[in-house]
Amino acid sequence: MLNEFVPNTFDFGSLALALFAGAIRIGTPFIFVSLGECLTEKAGRVNLGLEGILVCGAMTGYAVSLHTGSPWLGVLGTGISGMMLGALHGLICSLRGVNDIAFGIALMIFGTGLAFYLGKPFIQPQAPMLPSFSLGDWSTNSQLRNALEINGLFLVGIVLAGLLHWGMASTRWGLVLRLVGDHAETARALGYRLIPVRIMATAAGGFLAAIGGAYLSLYYPGSWNEGLSSGQGLMAVALVIFARWRPLRCLFAALLFGATGALGPALQSLGITSGYYLFNAAPYVLTLVIMIITCRTDRTVSGAPGELSLTR
Repeated sequence: MLNEFVPNTFDFGSLALALFAGAIRIGTPFIFVSLGECLTEKAGRVNLGLEGILVCGAMTGYAVSLHTGSPWLGVLGTGISGMMLGALHGLICSLRGVNDIAFGIALMIFGTGLAFYLGKPFIQPQAPMLPSFSLGDWSTNSQLRNALEINGLFLVGIVLAGLLHWGMASTRWGLVLRLVGDHAETARALGYRLIPVRIMATAAGGFLAAIGGAYLSLYYPGSWNEGLSSGQGLMAVALVIFARWRPLRCLFAALLFGATGALGPALQSLGITSGYYLFNAAPYVLTLVIMIITCRTDRTVSGAPGELSLTR
């Protein structure tokens, strides 16, 4: 039975390179979406509309790149669209009696529906794509060169994770953000206005999450279609819980999700076709396992912002 899954010429080195490349290429949008949600939840608010923001951002970035000829302007346009949807979420959820989880689901439906409606003219045309940087020209190994074909947004994501980690731990705005998310009454007593802080955090989180959509449409897989996201926005919420609301952990968790997403194609490229669809389901299985393990009451509250509705 083992021979059906592992051929005699199985190359673990090739598999490792394929998973490394997949961790970067598939994990990059997870980096931005998870960092955006981490920022939002640190202020005490949950945004389940990330899927809508991601899809709408992918469509916006593709449209702007197509019309301007600049994919980087597409990334900027993507961020602005995500910031607007994030600000909408923050404003509506600031109203008395509005549940942020319920409105997040509504925002997900609204964002995806809007993207599908406005994006129909952009399914066929080819927009300019984001460039990549080849860091493996020194090697004669084609697989290694391919694995080291890095997009600029991945490098931006690494820097951003470090900056957010430092900012939340060592700056005044980071202290205010964590105080609002952990102890609303204390923040109010010190004179901080909760609603503006949460709106700005949700808008900034939407900006970051949407950039993950720009990566999908403008680099990998590099097209606009209605099935582009495959639930990555929702999976990022589980990823943030798994990362315990820490930006650097979000980075590593995103790469882990990327590697699991690359498992099916990597094994197929090595000639392992049995169970292909099962391997392709690995990211969703991982999400389910993470939610089962981490969402017990005694574990979920560990590291969670005190005002977060997921823990109240």
